[in-house]
Amino acid sequence: MNDHHQEHVQHWLAERTRRHFFRDCGVGLGTIAFNSLLGQLQARHLPAIDPARPMDARVPPLPARAKNVIFLHMAGAPSQLELFEDKPKLRELHGKTPPKSLMEGKRFAFLKGNETLLGNSRPFARYGQCGMSLSDQIPHHRKIVDEVVWLRGMTTDVFNHGPAKLFMNTGFQAPGRPSMGAWITYGLGNENDSLPGFVVLQSGPRGPRAGNSLWASGFLPTSFQGVPFRGKGDPILHLRSPEGMTRERERKFYDAVGALNRARLEETGDPEILTRLNAYEMAYRMQSSAPELMDLSKESPHTLDLYGVKPGQSSYAANCLLARRLVERGVRFVQLYHTNWDSHGGPGETLTDDFEKVCKSADQASAALVLDLKERGMLDDTLVIWGGEFGRTPMGENRKTIGRDHHIDAFTMWMAGAGLKKGYIHGQTDELGFGVVNGKVHVHDLHATLLHLLGFDHEQLTYRFQGRDFRLTDVHGRVVKEILA
Repeated sequence: MNDHHQEHVQHWLAERTRRHFFRDCGVGLGTIAFNSLLGQLQARHLPAIDPARPMDARVPPLPARAKNVIFLHMAGAPSQLELFEDKPKLRELHGKTPPKSLMEGKRFAFLKGNETLLGNSRPFARYGQCGMSLSDQIPHHRKIVDEVVWLRGMTTDVFNHGPAKLFMNTGFQAPGRPSMGAWITYGLGNENDSLPGFVVLQSGPRGPRAGNSLWASGFLPTSFQGVPFRGKGDPILHLRSPEGMTRERERKFYDAVGALNRARLEETGDPEILTRLNAYEMAYRMQSSAPELMDLSKESPHTLDLYGVKPGQSSYAANCLLARRLVERGVRFVQLYHTNWDSHGGPGETLTDDFEKVCKSADQASAALVLDLKERGMLDDTLVIWGGEFGRTPMGENRKTIGRDHHIDAFTMWMAGAGLKKGYIHGQTDELGFGVVNGKVHVHDLHATLLHLLGFDHEQLTYRFQGRDFRLTDVHGRVVKEILA
């Protein structure tokens, strides 16, 4: 049996109980086959997932620099031209028609073809030893310019919000694929049995387009899907015991429900029943762990001031602090969504007042998270990622007020933490900010690099589904070795 086939067998075995296996293939020959395959798998020391305890911590197959991830997703797509890309030539050509050579064959969401170039009006300056260019909209980012890798050559394939968010989070533009957090918890499990391995936090005026598909487990077992937490109070509704219910009585209730589910499991072999069992047990344990986790008032005044947090108030800042508390307790992947960065122009989406407002809401806490992790020694094994689903056009979009349309050919993200260079600028765009000149990093490359830092070859972390092997990077992706320390 070749290595490729053995890996498929491992996936198959991990999702079935012994009874289910025997039911499918028959006791006689099935027993022989099972023992033979099990012996071969054990001989090769391949990591295996216990279906009854799918979130047990696992050691990655390759040397790892990171063990936790916090992804700060700026939903709606921040304008890199207002934040990170100072383009004097674009200001010089403000109001001019863009060169036809730049526009031919390009796809945009709303541009009609008669738009003109839009220079930014914000003052820029260079900061830190790396000389990163930042606008006055994000003053707190000046404190971390020499702590992060600046990815100024990001590209993607999808130009509408919902599909683009899916692409950024799952590597595919349609629902049904596992998200990054699901892949990572599938590979690594979790280090805390009283909290989920993959937690989702949301802030801003609305939820992100594409909804819960962004943190779904897809075809992976549902044990690996993200668990949305509320920003204050109990993280999950109805987590507390009903009034008059003692812990002892509740324990008996969970045991009774568990016994019924186990009986059903014995009868059907359905692995999703194990997910249900684990969910009940997690809810019971969280009744003790969640109140302490959510009580931000226990943080020092220094820390609260650093983030700009007011305990008891739900905000992006509170979510950033909560993200640190989660990874501090062993949670593997924390996903933050912060809306609304959309800036087409018009009511609620202006590049002036509305953009300033959302910048102010995210700037301080994003920088504080990096500084706080560093101060605690946690940045050595925690990876922080900041960015949206695409960028913004150098051309203005003509609405009630001028804004910028979606742009897939050039945008900026940053990363900080385990295994990455500090104060390193990777990538460059042309003088108008239209396309990448060097240092291009595609979304698939970002995913490949993320998995590499966690101890995985992105081509080998696969799951067999409907007759083929799937992976986060699909059939693409390369590790961006230039940004590794």
